Amino acid sequence: MEKGGDFRTLAGAAAVDWLRQDGDDVLLQVHLQPGARRSAIAGEFNGRLKIAVAAPPLEGRANQALCRWLAERLDLPQKRVRIAAGEHSRDKLLRLEGADIELIRHHLAPGQ
Repeated sequence: MEKGGDFRTLAGAAAVDWLRQDGDDVLLQVHLQPGARRSAIAGEFNGRLKIAVAAPPLEGRANQALCRWLAERLDLPQKRVRIAAGEHSRDKLLRLEGADIELIRHHLAPGQ
């Protein structure tokens, strides 16, 4: 997909709005739910993947927990998972550097 294209990509026969290829990177749109009982995928919300994290939304702790949780789940070095937009918002755009979109789609599919 071209850089700057829309977020609709194919996931088998279904499309997801929250994931797209951007050159060698993958962009992931997330709606963050801080202060949850445990970190987990919580479905989809407004065209974004909803992820709950146990960390509170204080002093960037929820953002750090999100990046750490995604890096572990996707088996990526944490330095390759970064927030590209929305650092002070629940709606975030994450850049997964050098990631494989099919592998990410498989590991992050709601209900996994």
